[in-house]
Amino acid sequence: MPGFNLDNLAAIIAERARAGGDQSYTRKLLDAGIEKCAKKLGEEATETVVAALSGDNKAVIGESADLLYHLLVVLEARGVKLDEVYAELERRSAQSGLEEKAARRKT
Repeated sequence: MPGFNLDNLAAIIAERARAGGDQSYTRKLLDAGIEKCAKKLGEEATETVVAALSGDNKAVIGESADLLYHLLVVLEARGVKLDEVYAELERRSAQSGLEEKAARRKT
């Protein structure tokens, strides 16, 4: 298991969100607003899909890293903590995916 994980990345993003200056891409994204952050997330999601379909694992890894980064930037922009996402995943893992999807359709 690598020593670097999503919690580490979320902490770096939060730190850069508090910092000022033009040196941080993260700060620039957040200053541009949630629309820009969400648009970048969508672009990275599309690029990840394209990479997955290409059969190039190196591209999948790189695009997946970009996708995770931009997802965490969106969470930061919305004030959502990664622990909240973990809690939702834990809640959902208490039942099968098919049961969980069926329950969402009813609500």
